[in-house]
Amino acid sequence: MTINSVENASTIFWDFDGVIKDSVLVKSDAFEKLFMTFGEELARKVKRHHEENGGMSRYEKLPLYLSWAGQQKSEKLIFDYEQQFSKLVKQSVIDSPWVTGVLEYLGINYEKQEFFLVTATPQNEIEDILIKLQISHFFKHIIGSPISKQDGIESLIKEYNIEVDHAIMIGDSMSDYIAAFDNNVKFILRKTSLNKKMQKQLKCKMIENFTYG
Repeated sequence: MTINSVENASTIFWDFDGVIKDSVLVKSDAFEKLFMTFGEELARKVKRHHEENGGMSRYEKLPLYLSWAGQQKSEKLIFDYEQQFSKLVKQSVIDSPWVTGVLEYLGINYEKQEFFLVTATPQNEIEDILIKLQISHFFKHIIGSPISKQDGIESLIKEYNIEVDHAIMIGDSMSDYIAAFDNNVKFILRKTSLNKKMQKQLKCKMIENFTYG
């Protein structure tokens, strides 16, 4: 089976930030604000790295950013920064704009296609966000960090006996692409202002939104 559109897939693995909600910049601003106490230059470096690695978990980013700031990376310090970051972004993500057409697409098709959410957002946080947005019921299974996207997709394929030839992953970052590629799942890139380099590099199908016809 050749999948050349979102509608043709039997199974869709969805990323969240940048695919369902236009919330990547919300987190970008939060990372910058969190590290501004270490100077504007470092804060800008952190922001730039986040924007270039949108699908990377904060559990990986925060220890790296703290090392750039010259901080001893104790478990307590990393936990404290995780909590501060969560407070900064959670409501802002909920309030951020929907990607055009996605809410309608989910509502119309969730009983026709199998939808799974695979995100770098922490499990408890993404579950809470989806409940507040009233969209949890659209997804058969939700996987957040610390489980990686590669491992998440692999486990879902096994648990639900998913035929990968009939599945796609919709993402906006290189980590999404790699997670799909490693599991032999076709990838569709949701184009944003932050992934223009990927738009030039990849030879996959690309979409701007979920408005058709």
